[in-house]
Amino acid sequence: MGADTRMKGRNGTRTADVMSAVRAKVAGRALGAGDRLPSIRSLAATMDVSPSTVVEAYDRLAAEGLIRARRGSGFYVSPMAAPPLALAEVEPRRDREVDPFWVSRQSLDADAAVLKPGCGWLPADWMPEAGLRRAVRALARADERLLTDYGSTRGALALRRLLITRLAEDAVEASVDQLMLTGSGTQATDLVCRFLLRPGDTVLVDDPCYFNFRALLRAHQARIVGVPTTPSGPDVAHFEQILGSERPRLYITNSALHNPTGATLSLATAHRLLTAAAGHDLTIIEDDIFGDFEPERSPRLAALDGLTRVIRIGSFSKTLSASVRCGYIAARADWIEHLVDLQVATSFGGPSPVAAEIIAKVLIGGSYRKHMDELRQRLTRTRRDVARKLQALGIEPWLMPRGGFFLWCRLADGLDATAVARAALEEDVVLAPGNVFSVSQSASHFMRFNVAQMSEPRMWDVLRRALKSAPGITGS
Repeated sequence: MGADTRMKGRNGTRTADVMSAVRAKVAGRALGAGDRLPSIRSLAATMDVSPSTVVEAYDRLAAEGLIRARRGSGFYVSPMAAPPLALAEVEPRRDREVDPFWVSRQSLDADAAVLKPGCGWLPADWMPEAGLRRAVRALARADERLLTDYGSTRGALALRRLLITRLAEDAVEASVDQLMLTGSGTQATDLVCRFLLRPGDTVLVDDPCYFNFRALLRAHQARIVGVPTTPSGPDVAHFEQILGSERPRLYITNSALHNPTGATLSLATAHRLLTAAAGHDLTIIEDDIFGDFEPERSPRLAALDGLTRVIRIGSFSKTLSASVRCGYIAARADWIEHLVDLQVATSFGGPSPVAAEIIAKVLIGGSYRKHMDELRQRLTRTRRDVARKLQALGIEPWLMPRGGFFLWCRLADGLDATAVARAALEEDVVLAPGNVFSVSQSASHFMRFNVAQMSEPRMWDVLRRALKSAPGITGS
């Protein structure tokens, strides 16, 4: 036995460290049933141990039944070794108030009495109910096949043509064969991840970022790396450094009205991002779900790139209806072909033709533009009012966004946002503490507020009590 097996590592002997590393790979599904393990010499070099240490670790794991030796071939994961994928167990356990799955469940499953200033959508009475009802009534006169058949593999042509016209307004030139409809914006991201990623691949996200990006990437067993966010987009120096050291396969971001910060990508930052991405063969998913909330359009990566390495996705769940769900993907034509096959395999066809028809009918008239004009004006007034009330409580917005319904705020006196969220939840108010969005868990003093969900006086009373009861706060 080599001398290094007698040296103590963080979790016992070096042999135990090697065993733990292999178990973690199997538990996280980076190694699946039947996969070949690294050779003894390569793993020894990777973990800086002697080959005899790896031999002993592999022998012990084989005795446990986790791996099997094949004469002359190496070691392989046993067929029954990989456990079912429990997403909540993929990362270290955190307080439930900052776990993406738990926060999502609290917002989605809450009854009408629960207030949700931490959720990510507008109240029902802010949505274009009249236009939606007209579109639904029109379905009564539709061809019966629309109400009964599967959707086509690329989605309804009428809606795709409307979306191509809307993309052109952002200077994104796309043809019909470069665009497909999906069941939702989340499904669009999921399909792209299925297409591009393999377990263990590195994916770059903003820090902080939309927390369901992290949840979805867990399902794809990706390694997640965060890049700090600035008011003009990701920190480009860090971005370039990470591309060189981590070699990520994919970067996922919001260019317009970033979630949760409200930041907007500048033209200079966009050019540097695309230059760096081209130099490192990086693909970018640009999620434009909040783009229609902008008063004037900001730069889009997809427009500057021409859909070469940027994939544009979006949906209407934030502006029209989260119930009538439909997303889209705009990308290279050859990639769309493969993504269509993936959607057939996982959903057997495109999104609901009923949903696509409703959205198309709302978009085709002038009512949607009028709705968005009114919505932007209402949100401008509401953001100012809510920001003023938050500042009176010592809660300071990180920046005042150009549009949208989020305020990313720093709490006063070094207050722990998780403790505030925990206290508020006891009174049926769901908040979104900063670390639910942070890969590095460095946003403990931040909170995302949905200004459209903060009209109830009771919410403000609960927030005041939560601030007073949480550790770290001073004063009355």
